[in-house]
Amino acid sequence: MSSTYPYADRFPVNATMPVEGRDRAEIIAELGDLARAEDATWETGQCSGTMYCGDHDHYDFLGEVFAQYAHVNVLQRDMCPSATRFEGEIIAMTLDMLNADAVEGAKPVGMVTSGGSGSILHAVLAYREQGRQNGIGHPNMVKPETAHPAFDKAGFLLGVEIRSAPVDPQTTQVDLDALAGLIDDSTVAIVGSATNYGYGTIDQIEELAELATSRGVGLHVDGCLGGFILPWGEELGYDLPLWDFRVPGVTSISADTHKYGYGFKGTSVLAFADQELRNGQYFFVTDWTGGKYCSPGIEGSRSGGLLASTWAAMVSLGREGYIHHARGIFETSYAMQDVVRTHPELRVIGKPSFCFSFTSDELDIYHINDFLRTRGWRLNGQQYPDAIHMAVTRPQVRDGLVERFTADLSEAVVYAASGLTDPPSTGAIYGGVEGGPSDESDEFIRAVMADMMDRHQDVPARP
Repeated sequence: MSSTYPYADRFPVNATMPVEGRDRAEIIAELGDLARAEDATWETGQCSGTMYCGDHDHYDFLGEVFAQYAHVNVLQRDMCPSATRFEGEIIAMTLDMLNADAVEGAKPVGMVTSGGSGSILHAVLAYREQGRQNGIGHPNMVKPETAHPAFDKAGFLLGVEIRSAPVDPQTTQVDLDALAGLIDDSTVAIVGSATNYGYGTIDQIEELAELATSRGVGLHVDGCLGGFILPWGEELGYDLPLWDFRVPGVTSISADTHKYGYGFKGTSVLAFADQELRNGQYFFVTDWTGGKYCSPGIEGSRSGGLLASTWAAMVSLGREGYIHHARGIFETSYAMQDVVRTHPELRVIGKPSFCFSFTSDELDIYHINDFLRTRGWRLNGQQYPDAIHMAVTRPQVRDGLVERFTADLSEAVVYAASGLTDPPSTGAIYGGVEGGPSDESDEFIRAVMADMMDRHQDVPARP
């Protein structure tokens, strides 16, 4: 699934620490060659998600901003007060976008984390600590099956039981009765997605909020994917349900600035309806020989470059810029969905918006994915049911992309219907990694991880 070591035949390999340092200009030239090689796949606009911006001028601008603050340690606010401005304004702008002014009787606040998984981890930590304050020793959270596995990972790391409720196979929204049945006296919060990654659909946030309020638990809305594009889609007039702080009972929201916020990878915002919920996750040690230690979250030292560049992305675009890009993304996504619907053998799953999945009740959908890869497409495989996922981002908003998808998908359907006997080479592994779809065992996925970590990231043996 991967080479033993990528680029070993083109670039020098550092199997040991070099005795002498290399020329900086030579290093910059080498990395430029490598960067151009990496760009080949997504530059065509045929890649699902991953590259949310795709604008080199924007990246260059963020890079200039990052360079001015890359050395800054956010932990040392007395020496680096700029970080307070950047982080505070990122949070304020995000709270504004999420309509936090609708919250009554509390002070909405937020924190900047290291990404979507970081925001989810901190949310689970906040609810765990709130539960402990209420005497819950073994807390649990209840989520739809479609909610991101980062919740399961956070539960694994923090000792919180994560319970999954099934979803309706047609709407892909959570089965409310089943979810309600999983709530008990040790439940600290429930989860809804806006949107979920798999299908690009939004859970019934208003109904979940009513349920959360009636049971006295929190409601976290995972807007890591949709948080920075759904608000603009609503302003454009698309039929989208309420999901943010305008819904009474929503107690926290995660929204990734590194996705449709068009910042660099490595930042996300976790917003809280109430300051008290956030404050519960502060960590401090007062009797350490190095002094009284405290941190507002899991990370300690952070680079101010990420805060500065994220802030710069947001203020350089503004509402008008975000709405402009959202318009192109929504239009492209709906046009691609219409292309899928022209094929009776294919079916778009649920009622998606900027991100969608499609399957087939007649053909092996992975054979279709196999063929699309020969045409340069890098779409993600899914399971239950087997499906193909497409998250439309700015690289897809270009002339000729929908027409190319139309032609390639038509050929792919013909290919998949041609009586193939060999199993497909693509399957359902998050992130687009190739792998056979038939083996669902833990051993198989462990082999994939070993391939990534022990072969792909290994270095050739020294001669």
